[in-house]
Amino acid sequence: MLQSTSETKIYYVLRMASAMCFIGHGAFGIITKSIWCNYFAVVGIGHSMAYQLMPITGSVDILMGISMLVYPVRIVALWLVVWGLVTATLRPVSGEPFAELIERAGNFGAPMAMLILCGAGQGLRSWFQKIDVPVPDNSNRLKTVRVFLQCIVFLLLTGHAWLNMLNKKSLLSQYISLGFHDTHQVAIIVGSIEIAMALIVVVKPLRPLLLVFLFWKIGTELFYPHHEIFEWIERGGSYGTILALWFTMDTGITTSPAERYDTAQQIFVN
Repeated sequence: MLQSTSETKIYYVLRMASAMCFIGHGAFGIITKSIWCNYFAVVGIGHSMAYQLMPITGSVDILMGISMLVYPVRIVALWLVVWGLVTATLRPVSGEPFAELIERAGNFGAPMAMLILCGAGQGLRSWFQKIDVPVPDNSNRLKTVRVFLQCIVFLLLTGHAWLNMLNKKSLLSQYISLGFHDTHQVAIIVGSIEIAMALIVVVKPLRPLLLVFLFWKIGTELFYPHHEIFEWIERGGSYGTILALWFTMDTGITTSPAERYDTAQQIFVN
């Protein structure tokens, strides 16, 4: 019964996280975020056309996010995985640091974890059917979900730490708005803390600490100087993957380092 309850909680957390991410991302398309022009330019689309396409792209994102709340189907979850990975990849391809990609691991990690938890479609028709709360069969699937979430949370924390070490302008602006003067030093301290968090998650994810990391992530994403609410909502994948990982620790299932390594290889290589 405990395992079933945990699976149900994980399912709803990942479902909400996926929706938040794409609703928040879509909002930036509606308000035509200027930096998106750089990403459209990667595929040869100029500024004028980019501004025309942004509201369309944003509307699709919002609709996909809402559909995950109302009636989630596997094909939409798969699309969110692919689209989340593509949009994150466009950042380093357009000239931004590679850290921008891995910092957004929650964007594609949350819907992917949901597909792993609930199982991939068996045949074309099943990809267009609603994803229901998974029926517990054995502990192997939850082990796989846990290891996958550990990898995703490790990536998003490492990515954010890396951006702090690189003195990302928007992060420094946050620290200025909070009243800090030596923002470069603050960024180094915050980055070091997040690197330690990432290592704990991948080596020995202690349940009480995961809750601390969750509140840290929720809190630190509140201080963007522009469009705070949209930025916070878009990071839903980050909060959701940490919270889902926290719930996997409530199942009584344990994994050794060797098991985690083997499972991670199966997920990301096979």
